[in-house]
Amino acid sequence: MSERPTPRPVPQHPENTTEVYAIHGAEPEVLAYAMAKYSRSALTLRESLAEISSQRAEQFLNTFYFQYGHRSIADLAHIPFAVEKLSLLAAICLVDETRWDGQERSTRYQDFRRSGWFTPELATKQRKLYTHAIEDLFKAYDSLSAGMLSALKRAIPQPESMKADSYERTLKARAFDAARYLLPLATNTSLGQIVNARTLETQVSRLLSSPFAEIRDLGTKLRNAASEPAWNAQRDKLEQLAGEGSVAADATTEILNELMPPVRTAPTLVKYAEKNDYQCKSRVELAQAARELMKDAPIYPAPIVDLLDDDEDLEVEIATSLVYPHCHYSYRQLRGAVASLTETRRNELLKLGAVHRGRHDELVRAFNAGHGFRFDILMDIGGFRDMHRHRRCVQLLQEFSDVHGYDEPVCPGQPTLAEAGLGEQYRDAMNAALAAYRTVCDSGEPEAKQSAQYLLPLGMRCRSLFKMDFAEALYIAELRSGIAGHFSYRRVAWEMYQAIATRHPALAGLFRIEDVNVPMDLLKR
Repeated sequence: MSERPTPRPVPQHPENTTEVYAIHGAEPEVLAYAMAKYSRSALTLRESLAEISSQRAEQFLNTFYFQYGHRSIADLAHIPFAVEKLSLLAAICLVDETRWDGQERSTRYQDFRRSGWFTPELATKQRKLYTHAIEDLFKAYDSLSAGMLSALKRAIPQPESMKADSYERTLKARAFDAARYLLPLATNTSLGQIVNARTLETQVSRLLSSPFAEIRDLGTKLRNAASEPAWNAQRDKLEQLAGEGSVAADATTEILNELMPPVRTAPTLVKYAEKNDYQCKSRVELAQAARELMKDAPIYPAPIVDLLDDDEDLEVEIATSLVYPHCHYSYRQLRGAVASLTETRRNELLKLGAVHRGRHDELVRAFNAGHGFRFDILMDIGGFRDMHRHRRCVQLLQEFSDVHGYDEPVCPGQPTLAEAGLGEQYRDAMNAALAAYRTVCDSGEPEAKQSAQYLLPLGMRCRSLFKMDFAEALYIAELRSGIAGHFSYRRVAWEMYQAIATRHPALAGLFRIEDVNVPMDLLKR
């Protein structure tokens, strides 16, 4: 009779053993490696971090991220950056990422007179013209801010229940809302961003591929910032204490070297971020395709917000989207030209958007198609900057130019420029800036077309295409129509709502919308 096998002990599983803890102090690349090990090891994160060195993390990332293409690993490394004294134009390009988190200086709550501005490489004659035009815009911005504040104070007395500083601050913000139309794209701003390393890599590559020298330089600086030792606030404070004699110098050195070694946030994950040939070559060829398609046809008038048809063939939408960022025509006018092409010619256009795609390149953004709601929007650049912050949608932006003219700040319930005695001054400032823009644009300077764009004020109109689902359309319309918002994008949000309500009446009642045509209490924020 054979022996019966000894039964294996049944593992005991204590109940309610879930553990949650926050993590602080690990280098971003090391932390990404430690989290990636969850799929390859039974170790806890504490155990993983205890045994991982930065060298092992680099070796792991070189193998799995670059060789095997496991790009999601880079999503686990989040890095904060400060980007200071860059132009508004460069800031728009920098933040043009669908996976981006950050904050920029506000034109509503800060006076931009002291910001300074960016000057591109120009010959002496054009540089003088450029500098004079920028200085004139800032003078006009200063004058309009003061003039509108005075007009607001005359129109809106201070309530007895409102403190004087709160009253002054609120009306100043309203005055800046109007004055910002005169800020040129050259104006310096600052922003902070916290991005994962995958977004950082694509961001750096995109910036290095820009036709603007400032933006290419920004890409290099961003890559260097991720590769060099990061600024450590605690180390900085300790060095300050040592300098004041509060801590012994030898103790300071030991603590810094042992407990606060220099940290390079993402040297491995950005080391291959270079100029993207796919984007550069596609941009040139698609711009040429747009010129051949439209043959200098006049630009037809279009509404501020155009909700496009939702029964369009996918091939037509993608082909139209491919050429949209490379011209100044409305989507509807472009689509008419694309739809009239033969199937063979349209297919050639589709292939043009992908022919230069490399092994690890994502398709250019125009291929993000098939969304239920597509809005072709024509609005001032300042208002677009606020709309640009909405990430849960696809955005295609056309180049800034003088093609669409400029807006004047008009807010229901607020004194108009004419009522404030500022209308002629505003138009003179805008027209002078446009004259300087055209002179620089036609100067024959290297990158003249790019350099001239810095002279365009935020009041100039630009065209952009927003693709989204219904939930995002409702979110944007509700948020941006609120009375605390800027009157420019409030109008756009209202038009988005109106377009959806007309086409889908059953959905209109779901919106909690503010009617932007009703004069509001300008002291409410």
